Amino acid sequence: MRDALDATPYDALLLLSFGGPEGPDDVVPFLENVTRGRGIPKERLKEVGQHYFLFGGVSPINDQNRALLDALRKDFAEHGLDLPVYWGNRNWGPYLTDTLRETVADGRRRVLVLATSAYASYSGCRQYREDLAGALATLEGEGLELPRIDKLRHYFNHPGFLEPMIEGLLKSLAELPEGVRAGAHLAFTTHSIPNASADTSGPAEDHGGGGAYVKQHLDVARLVADAVRERTGIDHPWQLVYQSRSGAPHIPWLEPDICDHLEELHGNGVPAVVMAPIGFVSDHMEVLYDLDTEATAKAEELGLPVRRSATVGADPRFAAAIRELVLERAAAESGRGVTPCALGTLGPSHNLCPVGCCPARAPKPAAAGADSPYA
Repeated sequence: MRDALDATPYDALLLLSFGGPEGPDDVVPFLENVTRGRGIPKERLKEVGQHYFLFGGVSPINDQNRALLDALRKDFAEHGLDLPVYWGNRNWGPYLTDTLRETVADGRRRVLVLATSAYASYSGCRQYREDLAGALATLEGEGLELPRIDKLRHYFNHPGFLEPMIEGLLKSLAELPEGVRAGAHLAFTTHSIPNASADTSGPAEDHGGGGAYVKQHLDVARLVADAVRERTGIDHPWQLVYQSRSGAPHIPWLEPDICDHLEELHGNGVPAVVMAPIGFVSDHMEVLYDLDTEATAKAEELGLPVRRSATVGADPRFAAAIRELVLERAAAESGRGVTPCALGTLGPSHNLCPVGCCPARAPKPAAAGADSPYA
């Protein structure tokens, strides 16, 4: 069975995430990193940062990434997969460029990347690839030998990502008062993005009408809702809704917003709601503020019983899914036969992002794709 745990040709896995502040003094510099090039005044960033200041200026995402790192390393060790796991962020320490420089110093030459975003979109995939290309360009300018970078496929429909969400939703339903439980509505939430970004998400053949971003989320919502029905015998009504809009008011973004949705459900006499954040890997700031704080306050104002189900986080089943995805990609790169694991109607995502997939607002090099300048 040793061949089944052979990650060749890869000699490292890089956990690549968004990053977040770890204290009040970090908040504005972090937001400056996130919004670099947009010309947003510092005073406006201080206003935006109030969400972080409510939580002591600390985003939970870095600690959640540390927990995921521990889970991955534990799973790999227990299953005999000898593959070191590194961690780098796009917008806060440990920074991606520093981490890639570390992999080079450690002699790593073929790095597989796990992004903490499960779905296709510019902000959830290509922007990570652009930052990878930028980091490689910096290392190239320093005269370092560049590692080859590949990215794991989108894992939104892998059983190890879905099962913890199903279990979390069932637990939240069970926490509702018995009198309203059977009639509870399921509100599957994800990050709103501009309609134009959604429409051009995924490969070019998927563009239009919300693109791959909406299709993938709808497929996950159906899979989770179907599993809940099979395990409870109750067919709960559900809808995909959005949260965390941050753009200019005149630019159309995906709707409905979760708070507007709660008001509509209450007006229609719905007795209770479970909010299921299927678009998020872990309970980072958008979940803590937009759902646990803002949407929960709206539900309390309405007198609507509401619960919020758990994200996947560092669940051992998710760590096992990443191990399976690593071995699947390694087998494909080595020319060994492999059957990708995926549930639902969309099948497994592509291993290599094609040209025209989630195009950038302006042309910019992106690594780990068919259009990468770094083979």
